[in-house]
Amino acid sequence: MLALARGTRLATPPKHLPLSRRAFAQTHARRMPADPAAFVQQGKKIVAIGRNYAEHIKELSNDAPKEPMFFLKPTTSYLPAGGNVEIPRGVNTHYEVELGLVIGKTGRDIPQADADSHIAGYALAVDMTARNMQEVVKKKGHPWSAAKGFDTFTPISAYIPKSAVSDPNSLQLTLKVNGVTKQDGNTDQMIFKIPRMIEHISSIMTLEAGDLVLTGTPSGVGPVVPGDHVTCTLTDSTGKQLAALEFRAVQREGGYSFQP
Repeated sequence: MLALARGTRLATPPKHLPLSRRAFAQTHARRMPADPAAFVQQGKKIVAIGRNYAEHIKELSNDAPKEPMFFLKPTTSYLPAGGNVEIPRGVNTHYEVELGLVIGKTGRDIPQADADSHIAGYALAVDMTARNMQEVVKKKGHPWSAAKGFDTFTPISAYIPKSAVSDPNSLQLTLKVNGVTKQDGNTDQMIFKIPRMIEHISSIMTLEAGDLVLTGTPSGVGPVVPGDHVTCTLTDSTGKQLAALEFRAVQREGGYSFQP
């Protein structure tokens, strides 16, 4: 075995693979993080699936996608539980609670049958969105990066080991603002299931150990303003709580100011 940076290890690829596949394997395959629970520090990207719950599609008057659609968020947007989401000036910021998949094994062109083996665990996350910015750029056909990528715009729970989740397709996601329930949905409502997401994303870009995949949000999204207290939970079909996440919204000092 060759020792790699950041505690990863690389296995020698099988000789029967085609040259191009072997070259890929030499660089990427079987790379494992030293500790999957450290994905916030080790992960290279956040891949977020959009429009994956029918009722959420309706509430924003969007068109349903024919295949999984996704966008990228920077890892600098991570906010550990208990922190403060900073609301930029002029920005109408919305919450979107989601189940996150922590990638444990690097892979490319992953078939649905193998998707589960690439997942190390899970996390509860909120995809914060600068909604008024997003609406403007969508109309112009511009990218969403700024609307999704502000610092603190991905509040994240502690890592949930894979062994703690018996069925990721039957998990309840809830989000409350100042004690009032705003989102209450189940992952069984997802249009594209987890294996399909992994297959699709990895057919376009390599998923690397430590990456996070956000699987979409149920209906009920809405605004948070400075002073709001947001609490989220993830529970399984037996009612057992798997994760909790909370944060407060504060006004960002300095930085970008949105002027439509």
